[in-house]
Amino acid sequence: MVTLSSSLQALWSTPLHIGNLRINSRVLQSPLSGVTDLVFRRLVRRYAPDSMMYTEMVHAGELHYRSPRPSIMEIDPNERPISIQLFDCRPDFLAEAAQKAEAEGADTIDLNMGCPVNKITRKGGGSSLLRQPELAEEIVRSVVAAVQIPVTVKTRIGWSDEEINAIEFAQRMEAAGAQMLTLHGRTRAQGYTGAARWEWIARVKAALSIPVIANGDIVSVESAIRCLELTRADGVMCSRGTLGYPFLVGEIDRFLKTGESPSPATPIQRLQCAREHLIMLWDYKGARGIRQARKHMTWYVKDFDGAAELRTHLTAIETVEQGTALLDVAIDRLMAKFHPTHLCPGEHTVPATPIQG
Repeated sequence: MVTLSSSLQALWSTPLHIGNLRINSRVLQSPLSGVTDLVFRRLVRRYAPDSMMYTEMVHAGELHYRSPRPSIMEIDPNERPISIQLFDCRPDFLAEAAQKAEAEGADTIDLNMGCPVNKITRKGGGSSLLRQPELAEEIVRSVVAAVQIPVTVKTRIGWSDEEINAIEFAQRMEAAGAQMLTLHGRTRAQGYTGAARWEWIARVKAALSIPVIANGDIVSVESAIRCLELTRADGVMCSRGTLGYPFLVGEIDRFLKTGESPSPATPIQRLQCAREHLIMLWDYKGARGIRQARKHMTWYVKDFDGAAELRTHLTAIETVEQGTALLDVAIDRLMAKFHPTHLCPGEHTVPATPIQG
């Protein structure tokens, strides 16, 4: 059973302040490329209405050279608080992109200085900026000067085990005007392998006066509390733990605010959510949404008899009807197994919330 001392719960249940912005939650949903679109954020927010959400990262260069804003930058005016994450290595392009993001309604601008993917780092973006701290500092100063909303930075503990510079880098970001720093406890060389080294987050937290958010291996209420107790960070950011499980941010948020340990979502609840996610992606993106839904379905479908076979079928769906039919059969089977006296055909169907825009 998860427990938290009354003094720590009193601390982590209070609002998070990012500059002049007040957030009534210390649990954040990480930006995830190809995942955190408007549909996914809407599902996460259902269970975590106060939490900060992030768009997929937006390339500042694309904003400079093309006039229509990319669809990944689209936000719902009602989905507050919301941050638009940007990446590039050119201070002027990022400043220009930040102004466009502010005009779109972003509550903060987040600068990605932690992405380990080669196609990002070889162009000077993401975690490659850890090797160019002077340039990273110039970027933050340029963006801060360009907008009226808070500017934050997301980064890693270093490029490699031989080049861990988290403390110095974070201090530079704070000095340049960043008003919050999210630190992933891995190096760029680690990618997403090995364990996140939360002890480095603790060291950075002790060295800064701005809020520090812990990221990396936050996959449950238990792991979030262990991380917070070790690091004394100002909050946690959930990333891969929310893939196929948009309940996670809300579960952690609820525990920090109330001390109540929520029951994890059941396989039936996960499949019901998968069904709704599929329909919402179809409504929002059409055939492209169906293609994108395939990966989401594989994340939802696990930890029950028949999951492997169902995943195989869901990765090949071509229409929303195919997907919902497969999920309906699976839900009915699980309902018959776990709730046989309450089974009513069709009861499991949940009407999807339409996306406007």
